[in-house]
Amino acid sequence: MHILDITNVSKSYGETPVLRDISYSVDQGERIALMGPSGSGKSTLLNCIGGIDRPDRGHIKFDGRLLSDFDEEQLCQLRREELSTVFQFFHLLPTLTARENIEFPLQLIGLGRKEREPRVSDIIDKVGLSHRADAMPAQLSGGEMQRVAIARALSIQPRLILADEPTGNLDTQTGDSILQLLEGVSDQYGVAMVLVTHSKAATRICHRVLQMRDGMIKNSSEPR
Repeated sequence: MHILDITNVSKSYGETPVLRDISYSVDQGERIALMGPSGSGKSTLLNCIGGIDRPDRGHIKFDGRLLSDFDEEQLCQLRREELSTVFQFFHLLPTLTARENIEFPLQLIGLGRKEREPRVSDIIDKVGLSHRADAMPAQLSGGEMQRVAIARALSIQPRLILADEPTGNLDTQTGDSILQLLEGVSDQYGVAMVLVTHSKAATRICHRVLQMRDGMIKNSSEPR
């Protein structure tokens, strides 16, 4: 079953085409890597999938629903409840502890404390940060902050995670541990992932690699 269908999507900024007739689909639980040089359209495509930007032509379906039919409030609800994003630079709230950062999305969707607390504790344990739950972001290493960001993304139990260079700000060893974590949680929870990356190591946890250039998908392959 496809969780994501992208059909003939094109996007321009002014006179500059950024995406040109992009089409592909993602199955539930499937991990896709988007690779290509800077300026090839990877992040723009990710923004269109997440409803932050809208394509000029073509359409994107999430779980069979056309994103073009969603208004801004519905898109916000989609991102709060079904679709999460992991960023290269973490984007943690600096005044909240690790636990509070993970819990925050659940507060936004109105989940009661009795439901929130065990879910957050379970996720913190899954990402190996139970001993750092009460630390502030400034007290965490880069790898620890990215684990908090992944736990936060998982807290809503999403159908799809979008990851924009999730290991780009980490050293090789820490990046490898984050990739293993992403692979593990995807397999365990059946979460589909679309990863924008320049890292060949990141492609090894993916089922398919899509190479982008000049706003187009040039080829699709399995990772080596």
